[in-house]
Amino acid sequence: MMIFIKGFCYFTFMIRYIIKRLLYGLGVMVAIVIIISSIIYNSNVDPAELTFGQRSDSGSIESKRKELGLDLPLHIQQLQYLKDISPFSLATEKDKKKYSIFFAIPLGNTSFVFKKPYLRDSYQTGQPVSELLRNKVPRTAILALLAIILASIIGIILGVTAALYHNTWIDNFAVVFSVLGYSLPSYVMAMILVLLFAATLGDYTGLNITGGLTTLNDSGEEVYVWKNLILPVLALGIRPIGIFTQLTRSAMLDVLSKDYIRTAKAKGLSYTQINFKHALRNALNPVMTSITGWFASLIAGAFFVEYVFSYDGLGLETIRALKAYDIPVILGVVLFVAAVFVIINILSDILYALLDPRVRLG
Repeated sequence: MMIFIKGFCYFTFMIRYIIKRLLYGLGVMVAIVIIISSIIYNSNVDPAELTFGQRSDSGSIESKRKELGLDLPLHIQQLQYLKDISPFSLATEKDKKKYSIFFAIPLGNTSFVFKKPYLRDSYQTGQPVSELLRNKVPRTAILALLAIILASIIGIILGVTAALYHNTWIDNFAVVFSVLGYSLPSYVMAMILVLLFAATLGDYTGLNITGGLTTLNDSGEEVYVWKNLILPVLALGIRPIGIFTQLTRSAMLDVLSKDYIRTAKAKGLSYTQINFKHALRNALNPVMTSITGWFASLIAGAFFVEYVFSYDGLGLETIRALKAYDIPVILGVVLFVAAVFVIINILSDILYALLDPRVRLG
């Protein structure tokens, strides 16, 4: 009975903690939207003028500005955008035409609606931003996921090996490799890999200088080109490999010096049990936290790597939007990345608590 009560209390406490973190994350996302939109809307670039190109007249531009709502004061534009992306809002009949509404409660001339977040349409293409994200996010997520898996496996193996062979040439090699890898920005590593394995050794490696995850074959069908992931994944994974190696090494050395490890050795436990069942499990807590944080960072950090390889993902689309000053696309990407960071941070905290029973949420 006591076990059931303790379990129920812990479950209730965790639910409260998750709700608290979600509300905190929501506040962070609202603040980010306000700050970024203030910077964008206050710039000297006119998105309405860019939609017409070089051939435009002042009347057409002014009409376009009014259509896009760019003639309104800044705070009105921000409030309207927050209203659009909110799942709950007061909507007029005009708003209902653009929203995807689940249900509505009439309130006179307006209605209180529960709807899908409306991220608006691209100024340049007219494509809904939500549709654009659905098309581009999976490609970037695949790239980031493969990079983090590669970095986690190599980084943990190198870190554990360096700790077990402390002060040997293996340890020195792992330290030098990790420092070198972390010191190189991802886009610099991307250009080095392109020059070496695609431009110079392309005839031997068969790797392309640029290319996306999919392409069209002679029949016009979309096919996957998996080899185009190799160099971008390596470029993205080098830096976190260095971080995970250093974290694992430091954590393992710290754990191996604890009293309970010496006790385990005195009891005659095997080498494998001591180092992998007891030491590695306790050393993985900071590493797992770093891995989850870096996964979110890789999704955002893939932008420049995608640009180098012309990999048609979220990063390349964002750079195009910045060049064209496509405000809905820019804000949609910022909102998505902020949501990813918030969700992964919450999952990281929960995972940390599950791995270490000593941790209590609060």
